[in-house]
Amino acid sequence: MEDKNWLISLAAGLIAASVVLYYIHYLAFHDLHHIGVFALHELAFLPIEVLIVTLVIHRMLETRETRRKLEKMNMVIGTFFSVAGSRLLRCFATSAGEAFPYRKELHINPEWSGKDFDKRSRELRGMSFEIEICNIDLGKLKSFLVEKEDFFVRMLENPMLLENETFTELLRAVFHLTEELHHRHDLTICPEKDLVHLKGDIDRVFGQLIVQWLEYMKYLKANYPYLFSLALRMNPFDENASVMIK
Repeated sequence: MEDKNWLISLAAGLIAASVVLYYIHYLAFHDLHHIGVFALHELAFLPIEVLIVTLVIHRMLETRETRRKLEKMNMVIGTFFSVAGSRLLRCFATSAGEAFPYRKELHINPEWSGKDFDKRSRELRGMSFEIEICNIDLGKLKSFLVEKEDFFVRMLENPMLLENETFTELLRAVFHLTEELHHRHDLTICPEKDLVHLKGDIDRVFGQLIVQWLEYMKYLKANYPYLFSLALRMNPFDENASVMIK
């Protein structure tokens, strides 16, 4: 209501200012004909002015704001992978072992273009990514996730990430897995059905991590070659990956 009253007051003030100025013009020159011609000229140009402001200037400002938000969003996503995401990917990819059928597809070539990343993402989106839960130390995984729980909560509270539905769903999946493990005091006595349930939660996180990781690598390739170089040398799906440049 306050915003509406402010807009009404502003509009009334501008109209009043225009009337006063036209009246001063009349008092100075006593020329209604000139005032009419001038007013009609300005009125005729108004649609073009609106076109320029709304479709050109506004679009330019909107594009600039979108890029600024995208930059900040990817900074947050980069923080996620630095703090937790890359380690989770490495853990799950290792547990999948040789049975993981998409390992070679995730050996990113430094020469990949944006279209190559998009193609690989489309191919893998919706695929079933399954891990061997017997190869995962659930106790260590639980300790790691619980340690990062506050970090995950803060990321979920970040309003900027609400615009990225894919990443938000990933965070929810990770947070859910964290809660599932957190409420199990002794993971060594989980019955078979419970392990199957936990496996499903981990598989969900694994699949969403892969898709988001590809999107993030695409962003780094296009905008930050030096960060892309490091991420490429630490590819969690490349068993021979090394941070050392050989």
